[in-house]
Amino acid sequence: MNKRKLGSSGLSVSEVGYGAWGLGGVAGEADGGDGRAPRGWTGTSENESLRALDLALDKGMNFIDTALGYGGGRSEQIVGKVARDRSEEVLVASKVPPKNGVWPAPMGIHPDEAFPESWIRECVERSLRNTGLDHLDLIQLHVWSDDWVGRGTWLEALTDLKTAGTVRSIGISLNNHESDNGVEAVRTGAIDSVQVIYNLFDQSAEDRLFPACRKHEVGVIARVPFDEGALTGTIRPDSEFPEGDFRREYFQGDRRQQVFDRVNAICADIGIEPNELAAIALRFILSNDTVSTVIPGMRSVRNVRRNVETADLPPLSAAELETLKSHRWTRNFY
Repeated sequence: MNKRKLGSSGLSVSEVGYGAWGLGGVAGEADGGDGRAPRGWTGTSENESLRALDLALDKGMNFIDTALGYGGGRSEQIVGKVARDRSEEVLVASKVPPKNGVWPAPMGIHPDEAFPESWIRECVERSLRNTGLDHLDLIQLHVWSDDWVGRGTWLEALTDLKTAGTVRSIGISLNNHESDNGVEAVRTGAIDSVQVIYNLFDQSAEDRLFPACRKHEVGVIARVPFDEGALTGTIRPDSEFPEGDFRREYFQGDRRQQVFDRVNAICADIGIEPNELAAIALRFILSNDTVSTVIPGMRSVRNVRRNVETADLPPLSAAELETLKSHRWTRNFY
């Protein structure tokens, strides 16, 4: 597995990392205390998850992204169990949930409502207990607002944790489909990485965020590479999801029909079948060298094998990339 630099952090991460949200299953007790933690995925088997994680590391992945809010800490526990049992270095990234339990972060609130210093320290300690590790390689704030730059105690807390060696690097995870709402944080030069949705449909990070990251040597963690399953070619107009599965809300209304039509249009343009689209979607992201690592969710051995095989494929051609860029989709999620 090829490695890329995570900005100027000093960390070298596999270009395909392991997105561990799905390992938490359906979200349990909210870390913010009011029941508004992110929903999870249904159909998760812990045994299969452990096998998938082990296989990913066997195949050269060295970066796992989890969070305290994934399944009430369950994802962190699984990740930590696997990481501790490995002889090679495994880089573990986690996230601090907002204390006020509001997802995404709204404009206008003081940063100490979401991330006071004491809360950040408390959550990092909980993450260390869950994983059983003596440090985290990256800690990120799980929601973000650029209105917080230069305000509050969040940066002091993160910097102190980094200086103490409790965490090796610090970053932020941007609100869904708000790539511009992180540019100012990147420009400060105070953070090592930014996590953002970037995929064939949502290409907005290329406009302002990626140029800022290149200029200030901030690493980019690309999440949601398959648009929550839309870019795997498996979503149909009649697709259904169980109660408690966040995709039930994500693909509500006529969104499934829209996805189905757009996927068929992409496949027709580049001459592939829908079941081949996932590989193309992943290669599209890897073709952008601003991206340090892409973190598809992988809950099964089959997912791991597919993504590892895709990472070994040659780059997309300039013509293919031009065609794919024309399928950028600007949507209203709110």
